Amino acid sequence: RFPNEDATDGGDDLRMKFRYLDLRRNELKKNIELRYAVNRAARNYLHEHKFMDIETPFLIKSTPEGARDFVVPSRMNPGQFYALPQSPQTFKQLLMVSGYDRYYQVVKCFRDEDLRADRQPEFTQIDCEMSFVEQEDILNMFEGMIKSIFKEVKDVDITGKVERMPWEEAMWTCGIDKPDIRFGMKLGNLKFPAHAFPNKPAPVDLQLDAFPVFKDAETVIAIAVPGAAEYTRKQTDELTEWVKRPQIGMKGMVYIKYNADGALKSSVDKFFDEEKLTAIANACNAQPKDIILVLAGAEERTRKAISELRLEMGQRLGLRNKNDFKLLWVLDFPLFEYAEDENRWVARHHPFTSPKPEQIPVLIGNSPVIENAAEYLKHPYASIKANAYDIVL
Repeated sequence: RFPNEDATDGGDDLRMKFRYLDLRRNELKKNIELRYAVNRAARNYLHEHKFMDIETPFLIKSTPEGARDFVVPSRMNPGQFYALPQSPQTFKQLLMVSGYDRYYQVVKCFRDEDLRADRQPEFTQIDCEMSFVEQEDILNMFEGMIKSIFKEVKDVDITGKVERMPWEEAMWTCGIDKPDIRFGMKLGNLKFPAHAFPNKPAPVDLQLDAFPVFKDAETVIAIAVPGAAEYTRKQTDELTEWVKRPQIGMKGMVYIKYNADGALKSSVDKFFDEEKLTAIANACNAQPKDIILVLAGAEERTRKAISELRLEMGQRLGLRNKNDFKLLWVLDFPLFEYAEDENRWVARHHPFTSPKPEQIPVLIGNSPVIENAAEYLKHPYASIKANAYDIVL
């Protein structure tokens, strides 16, 4: 019996076998209707702003865009293949040169890469191109598009300019380049390598070396979780196991409870007296009734882990309301990232992203060779910013 009900799906095998029944469920019907409504609203907006919808081929030659291509063998030319486009990048540029100044497609893209939470091997994106424009033209155009979609599809008014945040600030305050700004809980950067954030002042000496794990760590970061000082030992142990999962990759977690009476109690009391715990609490902007969660380790891994912990705590505390929509532009991404397994620099976004014009001399005047992989952040290429920007919802 197929459970044709909204609250249950009966398992993937059964759903796929009886897909024609599965698609009758209201939950799926609403998803399909929403996708159509967003698609229609985007097309309406782009049409009003003089964009043309132009189809481009799916069977093309391989172009480097950051992932492996799916290939299709040619029956008429044995041993030769077509590639499925990762995006219509080459054709977009061809159209721009040919004088089609505003182009778009709601287009299928194909990337032979591992599954992500937000992307499959084939997915659909709104792909646009504009000629003779600067950063502000692009930000204003597509900020307007998203606001228009929200109004038409959900009758939600997003007023005013969308907040903007440099990539370094996003990494500093939230540990991730797509921060959720619906809640605070910003990071307390207790210890970090100076070359990772050259524009940030060195942290106040909190005498962290008393605890061997902190002493040996490249980075020590904390978050103050509001109103969670009453967490039980069972709850803190569960959180410790949560950060030790392979997806997060930490070896452990330190906590400091900031009780309502102002007393501080931690899992590392034998290493830090109350005065030192108070200094850590102040560095995290903690308040009475908060619990401070601290992670330590290698810079990149620890920052990613604390960002995931921040999101998890925001979810547990009900701070990530799915009906509260906040938009954010993240600007000034690094042009490159260092691929340690390949011992070379690779494009952080994709190879078609340009550097900031004023930083082109840094690109030209320095060799890309890395002599010490552990110190790649000190290399001049690590400081080059891209004309790249993401909008985060």
